[in-house]
Amino acid sequence: MRDYAVELEKRAAYVREVMESAHAKGIVFGNSGGKDCALVGIICRQATENVTGVMLPCGVARHYGKDADDARAVADKFGIRTLSVDITEARNAIVSGIQSVAEPTSGALTNIAPRLRMTTLYAIAASTGCLVAGTGNRSERTMGYFTKWGDGAFDLNPIYDLTVTEVYEFLRFLGAPAAIIEKAPSAALFDGQTDEEEMGITYAEIDEYLLRGTGTPENIARIEAAVRANAHKINPVRVYNPDGVR
Repeated sequence: MRDYAVELEKRAAYVREVMESAHAKGIVFGNSGGKDCALVGIICRQATENVTGVMLPCGVARHYGKDADDARAVADKFGIRTLSVDITEARNAIVSGIQSVAEPTSGALTNIAPRLRMTTLYAIAASTGCLVAGTGNRSERTMGYFTKWGDGAFDLNPIYDLTVTEVYEFLRFLGAPAAIIEKAPSAALFDGQTDEEEMGITYAEIDEYLLRGTGTPENIARIEAAVRANAHKINPVRVYNPDGVR
């Protein structure tokens, strides 16, 4: 197990270093009430007092109930400023406009909210002289379980190398609210959605492969297939290069 007291100081120092190099006044992040954003918020708050967690509900019932309660619980315990911007009407307007010219797929519709959330976070950050902190972890990144130009966009990410297993260990060390640790991980893209059900594999199985290189042949094949299929999301910018495709 990592020494999380040391990890906290090192990651807070990283946040301060990035802020100083960018001449930024603070940090903005999306506070959905989940495990990853909770950890990012706590680390950033260790680095600076000027941290703002933004709740961004988008028409899903849990956004206004359980998730909002959990987001506030973390913010209250660790002294994180909280804002809320409801993006439901903006999403509905975009969907309506798209439907007038094309029939959007379910995947296209699902990705609108994460991209609107990042648009909102960057607008708030730009208006306040802050940077946007990402909240994705290593396990999700391995599976490509994030939205390109949505939650995959950020200025800095202090938990980018941590697996879900390590995120939970870190949160327990920090004394995060139990509700954050105990609830099933979910991007809350729609009511009843869970990460593991959508991916078809558990985080424990993903982390077994990442941390120990072991797993059933089926799980290893699923993970490695996801890595290949989602490589474009890890390095999304493709530009012309006279020496070859890059």
